[in-house]
Amino acid sequence: MEGRDRVAHCERWEEVAHPDRNGGIRKDAAARAAEAASAPRSHPGKIGTGGPTVPAHPPAQTFNHIAMTVPASLLDAPGRASLLDFFGEVFGWTEMPTLTEDGHRLVLRAHSNEQFVFLIADGEPMRCPSGDHFGLSVRTPAELDAILERARKYRERDPRVQIDEKTIEDYRVLRLHSFYVGYRLPMKVEVQCFAWADGVGAQSMPGRA
Repeated sequence: MEGRDRVAHCERWEEVAHPDRNGGIRKDAAARAAEAASAPRSHPGKIGTGGPTVPAHPPAQTFNHIAMTVPASLLDAPGRASLLDFFGEVFGWTEMPTLTEDGHRLVLRAHSNEQFVFLIADGEPMRCPSGDHFGLSVRTPAELDAILERARKYRERDPRVQIDEKTIEDYRVLRLHSFYVGYRLPMKVEVQCFAWADGVGAQSMPGRA
Protein backbone atom coordinates (compact mmCIF):
# COMPACT_ATOMS: atom_id res chain seq x y z
CA MET A 1 0.00 0.00 0.00
CA GLU A 2 1.48 3.35 -1.01
CA GLY A 3 1.92 6.08 1.61
CA ARG A 4 -0.82 8.42 0.35
CA ASP A 5 -3.33 5.56 0.33
CA ARG A 6 -2.36 4.67 3.90
CA VAL A 7 -2.93 8.28 4.97
CA ALA A 8 -6.48 8.29 3.61
CA HIS A 9 -7.18 4.88 5.18
CA CYS A 10 -5.73 5.74 8.57
CA GLU A 11 -7.49 9.09 8.78
CA ARG A 12 -10.61 6.96 9.24
CA TRP A 13 -8.98 5.22 12.19
CA GLU A 14 -8.21 8.65 13.64
CA GLU A 15 -11.94 9.40 13.48
CA VAL A 16 -12.65 6.17 15.36
CA ALA A 17 -10.21 6.83 18.17
CA HIS A 18 -10.74 10.60 18.46
CA PRO A 19 -14.19 11.44 17.07
CA ASP A 20 -14.28 14.86 18.78
CA ARG A 21 -11.34 15.99 16.63
CA ASN A 22 -13.59 15.78 13.60
CA GLY A 23 -16.83 16.86 15.16
CA GLY A 24 -16.19 20.58 15.49
CA ILE A 25 -16.23 21.75 19.13
CA ARG A 26 -14.41 19.58 21.65
CA LYS A 27 -16.50 18.65 24.67
CA ASP A 28 -15.34 19.93 28.03
CA ALA A 29 -14.07 17.53 30.69
CA ALA A 30 -17.36 17.43 32.63
CA ALA A 31 -19.36 16.54 29.53
CA ARG A 32 -16.92 13.82 28.57
CA ALA A 33 -17.02 12.37 32.09
CA ALA A 34 -20.83 12.33 32.06
CA GLU A 35 -20.89 10.56 28.71
CA ALA A 36 -18.35 8.01 29.91
CA ALA A 37 -20.42 7.25 33.01
CA SER A 38 -23.59 6.68 30.98
CA ALA A 39 -21.99 4.81 28.07
CA PRO A 40 -22.43 1.05 27.89
CA ARG A 41 -19.37 -0.85 29.03
CA SER A 42 -17.45 -3.08 26.66
CA HIS A 43 -17.97 -6.79 27.17
CA PRO A 44 -15.12 -9.28 27.53
CA GLY A 45 -13.92 -10.36 24.11
CA LYS A 46 -15.01 -7.11 22.50
CA ILE A 47 -13.04 -4.10 21.31
CA GLY A 48 -14.40 -0.62 22.09
CA THR A 49 -14.04 1.95 19.30
CA GLY A 50 -16.05 4.95 20.47
CA GLY A 51 -19.06 3.39 18.71
CA PRO A 52 -20.58 -0.09 18.84
CA THR A 53 -18.26 -2.76 20.14
CA VAL A 54 -17.06 -5.40 17.71
CA PRO A 55 -16.04 -9.02 18.36
CA ALA A 56 -12.32 -9.56 18.95
CA HIS A 57 -12.14 -12.72 16.88
CA PRO A 58 -10.68 -13.43 13.43
CA PRO A 59 -12.60 -12.10 10.42
CA ALA A 60 -14.97 -14.40 8.56
CA GLN A 61 -12.85 -14.14 5.43
CA THR A 62 -9.08 -14.20 5.10
CA PHE A 63 -6.70 -14.21 2.13
CA ASN A 64 -5.07 -17.62 1.89
CA HIS A 65 -2.65 -17.60 -1.05
CA ILE A 66 -0.92 -15.69 -3.80
CA ALA A 67 -0.31 -17.25 -7.24
CA MET A 68 2.34 -16.19 -9.74
CA THR A 69 3.46 -17.47 -13.11
CA VAL A 70 7.23 -17.74 -13.49
CA PRO A 71 9.70 -19.06 -16.10
CA ALA A 72 9.99 -22.86 -16.16
CA SER A 73 13.73 -22.52 -15.53
CA LEU A 74 13.02 -21.07 -12.08
CA LEU A 75 11.17 -24.25 -11.16
CA ASP A 76 13.85 -26.75 -12.14
CA ALA A 77 15.83 -28.38 -9.32
CA PRO A 78 18.43 -25.58 -8.88
CA GLY A 79 15.79 -22.85 -9.16
CA ARG A 80 13.52 -24.49 -6.61
CA ALA A 81 16.47 -25.02 -4.28
CA SER A 82 17.34 -21.31 -4.37
CA LEU A 83 13.76 -20.25 -3.63
CA LEU A 84 13.38 -22.75 -0.80
CA ASP A 85 16.69 -21.69 0.69
CA PHE A 86 15.88 -17.97 0.69
CA PHE A 87 12.25 -18.11 1.76
CA GLY A 88 13.02 -20.87 4.26
CA GLU A 89 15.89 -19.03 5.91
CA VAL A 90 14.30 -15.58 5.91
CA PHE A 91 10.59 -16.38 6.45
CA GLY A 92 10.52 -19.99 7.64
CA TRP A 93 8.45 -21.10 4.63
CA THR A 94 8.66 -24.71 3.49
CA GLU A 95 7.90 -26.81 0.44
CA MET A 96 4.63 -28.69 -0.06
CA PRO A 97 6.46 -31.64 -1.64
CA THR A 98 3.40 -33.56 -2.83
CA LEU A 99 2.53 -30.61 -5.08
CA THR A 100 6.00 -30.09 -6.57
CA GLU A 101 6.38 -30.83 -10.30
CA ASP A 102 9.88 -30.42 -11.72
CA GLY A 103 10.02 -27.43 -14.05
CA HIS A 104 6.32 -26.76 -13.60
CA ARG A 105 5.10 -26.10 -10.05
CA LEU A 106 6.30 -25.21 -6.55
CA VAL A 107 4.09 -24.37 -3.58
CA LEU A 108 5.67 -22.57 -0.61
CA ARG A 109 3.87 -23.28 2.65
CA ALA A 110 3.76 -20.12 4.80
CA HIS A 111 3.36 -21.67 8.27
CA SER A 112 -0.07 -23.14 7.46
CA ASN A 113 -1.61 -25.53 4.94
CA GLU A 114 -4.13 -22.78 4.23
CA GLN A 115 -1.56 -20.05 3.59
CA PHE A 116 0.85 -20.47 0.70
CA VAL A 117 2.58 -19.02 -2.36
CA PHE A 118 1.69 -20.94 -5.53
CA LEU A 119 4.26 -20.78 -8.34
CA ILE A 120 3.46 -22.18 -11.77
CA ALA A 121 5.52 -22.21 -14.96
CA ASP A 122 4.22 -20.32 -17.98
CA GLY A 123 5.59 -19.45 -21.41
CA GLU A 124 4.61 -15.84 -20.76
CA PRO A 125 5.40 -15.43 -17.07
CA MET A 126 4.20 -12.62 -14.87
CA ARG A 127 6.05 -9.31 -15.17
CA CYS A 128 5.44 -6.55 -12.65
CA PRO A 129 6.38 -2.92 -12.12
CA SER A 130 8.76 -2.48 -9.20
CA GLY A 131 5.97 -1.33 -6.88
CA ASP A 132 3.83 -4.45 -7.24
CA HIS A 133 3.89 -6.63 -4.13
CA PHE A 134 1.86 -8.70 -1.70
CA GLY A 135 1.62 -8.06 2.03
CA LEU A 136 2.58 -10.19 5.00
CA SER A 137 1.61 -9.24 8.54
CA VAL A 138 3.63 -10.17 11.64
CA ARG A 139 2.62 -9.85 15.27
CA THR A 140 5.33 -7.61 16.74
CA PRO A 141 7.93 -5.07 15.62
CA ALA A 142 10.60 -7.44 16.96
CA GLU A 143 9.45 -10.19 14.59
CA LEU A 144 9.56 -7.76 11.68
CA ASP A 145 13.07 -6.62 12.63
CA ALA A 146 14.26 -10.24 12.84
CA ILE A 147 13.00 -11.01 9.32
CA LEU A 148 14.63 -7.85 8.00
CA GLU A 149 17.95 -8.77 9.60
CA ARG A 150 17.86 -12.26 8.10
CA ALA A 151 17.14 -10.75 4.67
CA ARG A 152 20.09 -8.37 5.04
CA LYS A 153 22.42 -11.22 5.96
CA TYR A 154 21.22 -13.29 3.01
CA ARG A 155 21.89 -10.36 0.69
CA GLU A 156 25.53 -10.38 1.79
CA ARG A 157 26.01 -13.67 -0.07
CA ASP A 158 23.36 -13.24 -2.78
CA PRO A 159 23.01 -9.77 -4.35
CA ARG A 160 19.76 -10.76 -6.03
CA VAL A 161 17.99 -9.97 -2.75
CA GLN A 162 16.26 -6.59 -3.02
CA ILE A 163 15.38 -4.67 0.13
CA ASP A 164 13.50 -1.41 0.61
CA GLU A 165 14.47 -0.49 4.14
CA LYS A 166 12.12 -0.20 7.10
CA THR A 167 9.83 2.75 7.64
CA ILE A 168 7.47 3.58 10.52
CA GLU A 169 4.36 5.62 9.77
CA ASP A 170 2.72 7.18 12.83
CA TYR A 171 -1.04 7.77 12.68
CA ARG A 172 -1.43 8.16 16.49
CA VAL A 173 -3.95 5.30 16.62
CA LEU A 174 -1.54 3.14 14.66
CA ARG A 175 2.22 2.86 14.18
CA LEU A 176 2.75 0.94 10.96
CA HIS A 177 6.15 -0.74 10.66
CA SER A 178 7.04 -2.05 7.20
CA PHE A 179 9.76 -2.98 4.72
CA TYR A 180 9.90 -4.64 1.30
CA VAL A 181 11.98 -7.59 0.19
CA GLY A 182 12.19 -9.38 -3.14
CA TYR A 183 14.00 -12.47 -4.35
CA ARG A 184 13.71 -13.92 -7.87
CA LEU A 185 9.89 -13.70 -7.98
CA PRO A 186 7.88 -11.15 -9.97
CA MET A 187 6.44 -9.56 -6.83
CA LYS A 188 8.13 -8.33 -3.67
CA VAL A 189 6.84 -9.05 -0.17
CA GLU A 190 5.88 -6.13 2.03
CA VAL A 191 6.30 -7.19 5.65
CA GLN A 192 4.14 -5.15 8.02
CA CYS A 193 3.43 -4.90 11.73
CA PHE A 194 0.33 -3.00 12.85
CA ALA A 195 1.09 -1.60 16.31
CA TRP A 196 -2.32 -0.37 17.47
CA ALA A 197 -3.02 2.12 20.23
CA ASP A 198 -4.94 0.94 23.29
CA GLY A 199 -8.63 0.42 22.59
CA VAL A 200 -8.21 0.13 18.81
CA GLY A 201 -7.36 -2.94 16.80
CA ALA A 202 -7.72 -4.91 13.61
CA GLN A 203 -11.43 -5.56 14.25
CA SER A 204 -12.30 -1.92 14.98
CA MET A 205 -14.73 -0.38 12.50
CA PRO A 206 -13.51 2.80 10.76
CA GLY A 207 -15.68 5.92 10.85
CA ARG A 208 -17.99 6.51 7.92
CA ALA A 209 -18.56 9.79 6.17
